Amino acid sequence: MEKIGIIDLGSNSARLVIVKMFGDGHYMVEDELKESVRLGQDMDRDGFLKPQRVAETVKTLKMFRRLCEANGVERVIAVATAAVRRAKNQRSFLDEIQASCGIKLTVLSEEDEATLVYRGVINSMDMPKGLILEIGGGSTKIIYYNRRSILNYATLAFGAVTLTDLFKNDGVSPKEQTEKIEEFFLEQFKKIEWLSEVDPDAPLIGVGGSFRNLYKMNRIVRKYPLNVVHNYTFATEDFRSIYDMVRELDVEKRKRIRGLSPARADIMPAALAIVKSFTDYMHIESFTIGGCGLREGIMINQAVPLTVERPISDVLGYSLNTLVKYYGCNEAHVEHVVHLSIQLFKQLRVLHKFPRAYLKVLKIAASLHDCGYRVRYYNNQQHSRYIILNSAIYGATHREIVLAAFVAGCHRKEDVPVSDWAKYKDIVTDEDLDVVKKLGVLLRIGECLDRSGLGVVKGINCDVLGDSVIMKTEISSDATLEISQAMDAGVEFKRAFKKNLEIL
Repeated sequence: MEKIGIIDLGSNSARLVIVKMFGDGHYMVEDELKESVRLGQDMDRDGFLKPQRVAETVKTLKMFRRLCEANGVERVIAVATAAVRRAKNQRSFLDEIQASCGIKLTVLSEEDEATLVYRGVINSMDMPKGLILEIGGGSTKIIYYNRRSILNYATLAFGAVTLTDLFKNDGVSPKEQTEKIEEFFLEQFKKIEWLSEVDPDAPLIGVGGSFRNLYKMNRIVRKYPLNVVHNYTFATEDFRSIYDMVRELDVEKRKRIRGLSPARADIMPAALAIVKSFTDYMHIESFTIGGCGLREGIMINQAVPLTVERPISDVLGYSLNTLVKYYGCNEAHVEHVVHLSIQLFKQLRVLHKFPRAYLKVLKIAASLHDCGYRVRYYNNQQHSRYIILNSAIYGATHREIVLAAFVAGCHRKEDVPVSDWAKYKDIVTDEDLDVVKKLGVLLRIGECLDRSGLGVVKGINCDVLGDSVIMKTEISSDATLEISQAMDAGVEFKRAFKKNLEIL
C-alpha cells in the first residue's frame, strides 16, 4: 500500500491531493488542500509570471511538501498547466520551485492536459459519448469523445482569470463585461470547425471549480438534498438565472452569495460567461457536472496503468469494488449476495415487472449492504444507507444512488423511514417507494441465503405457482441456517409481492 501526493498547479489555484493506493488497482483520496495562488494573473501584459505570484506559489508548494511529509507520502507527482506552459520565464520558475520546494514540476502540453481531463471523466461516468467543457484559470478546453475514444479537442488560451484581467479595465459594468466576454468567446467557438460535427445527442459535461461552485449555489437555491456534485444534472434555464444574478453584482456582494467561494467571486462572471456562450452556440438545454478531471485522470493512471491505453469498461463495478475494499467488507460474501440477488430479480420479473435498468440499483445496494458495519454492528443497515448516500459512487445517477441507499437501508426487517424518504422528493417519486420495498426484500433473501458467508447456496430456481413462490436452492452442504434465515423474510415477501414464500 502506497501513498502518493498529486499537485495540480493551475493558473488560478494550486491543489494537493493525497491518495492511498491499495496496490490492487484501487485508490482512495485521503486528504486535499487547495490554495488560490493566481499564478496566471496579469500575464496578458508581457507573458511573464509575476514575482508576487511566484512567491505565493513557492509558499504554497512548501506547505504542500510539509503536509506530504507529515502524511507519509512516498511519491509526489506535480504538474503545471496553462500559466506555466505559456510563461516566458518558465525555465527559471521551474528551477526555483525545484530548489526552494524540492518539487519537480512537469509542464503538461495541451494534448496531455486534455487527455488527462478526458480520462478523469471517462473512468468516472457511464457516458460512452460526450462533450467536455473544462474551464480553468488560464485556458478553456473542449473535448469531444465517442465510443469511449477522443475524436477532437481544442484548447483556447483564455480562462476565468485571464479573461477577468483582459476585460477588467474597460470602464463598464460587470454585466456589460460578461456580454463582451460572451461575444469574444462566440468568435472563438466559430473557429473550431469540428464543433459543427458533434453528435447533437452527446451530453455536455462541465468540469472544473467554476462548475462545482455552480452546483453549490444551485443546490442551495433548490434545497437539493443530495450533497454529491458528481453527475449532477443542471438545466440550462436554471444556470441562466444564476448567471443573471451573479453578473449583476459587484465583487463584494458576490462574496456573500451562499455556495460561491469568496476566492472565486471576482472571476466567476467570466467563467459563467463562457458557459453561457457555449450553451447558446451548441443549443444545449441541460448539462451534467463531472466531479472528476485532470487530477483523477492522474490517479486512475497510477492505480490502473492499463487505462493509459483504454478506459475502464465497467465504471460502476470498479467504483463499487473500491468501496467494498475501503470499507473492509467480506468480498466473497458481497460477490455472492450480488449474484443471488440478481438471480432473484431475474427469476421473479413476472411478479415485480421492473425493467432491467433496476438491476443497477440492486447491484449497488447488494454490493454495499454491509458497509455500515464499519460504523457499528447495531442498525448497520441505517449506516449503510448513509454511507451510500455520501460515498463517491461513479457510473450511477443521483436517482440510482438514492434508490440503492434506501434498498440497503430496509433489507433487514426495516421499513422505509417516511420522513427520510420525503427529503428526496425532488429525486425520487412516490412510485419509487414500491421499487425500494420489493428490491429490499430480494436483497434480504439474497443476503440470508449466504448467512454463513460460506457460499453453500450456489443458486436458486424460482417457480410461481398459484398464490406461492417456490424457491429451490442448489446447495453444496448443509444450508439449514441460510434457509431458515431467508424464510424469516416470508412476511415482508408476501406484503411486497402478494405471494407466500416457500424455500426448499
